[in-house]
Amino acid sequence: MFVNLLRFRFKDGVSDEEQAEVLAAMRRTASLESSAFGVVGADLGDPAEGFTHAYLSAIPDLEAFRRYTWDPVHLAGDELILGKLAKMSAVRFADDDPAISQAMYAEVAAKQEKFPAWSQEVARLFGE
Repeated sequence: MFVNLLRFRFKDGVSDEEQAEVLAAMRRTASLESSAFGVVGADLGDPAEGFTHAYLSAIPDLEAFRRYTWDPVHLAGDELILGKLAKMSAVRFADDDPAISQAMYAEVAAKQEKFPAWSQEVARLFGE
């Protein structure tokens, strides 16, 4: 099982309607058949950390992760979501073979290569 937890904050000026649209897109992605379960909602952590919302998806195995990464719903969500966010952080972990992370990050590297604008936007959100 691979778990991806993203904490984020919207950019100033993103309307309530736009926020609802982003959260709906995240819920669609978290509900993909490749995800064992997912949750999207208010971040209940320390407000001083600057995050207002969180996204969590649990992916059962590497094959499901590949489907999740390349699913058209996920890709369309990325286009809608990323430009509306100001900041994001991630906690990622797996309970399986530690080598699985190498394969998963190789899949992410392939996505970065195919979609360089996506890669740049993600780097911006993580402050890289």
